Amino acid sequence: MSEFSDFVSSTVTAVPFLSRERFAAAVGVPVGVVVGWCNKGLVPTVLVGKYSLINVSLLQKQCLQKEFQL
Repeated sequence: MSEFSDFVSSTVTAVPFLSRERFAAAVGVPVGVVVGWCNKGLVPTVLVGKYSLINVSLLQKQCLQKEFQL
């Protein structure tokens, strides 16, 4: 496995919520893209105190339930 794969595997499976910055780093896109996804409702978020975090557990569940066409 590559270093990136190891990071994603350990981070995403161990932590149910990630900040937008950490999520962006984990999936390899700019933070602005993640902010746009959140604003459009494409990525599930949860409000914890004053922080809006990406709900990685719910996102994984949603992705596994979808059927993808090639």
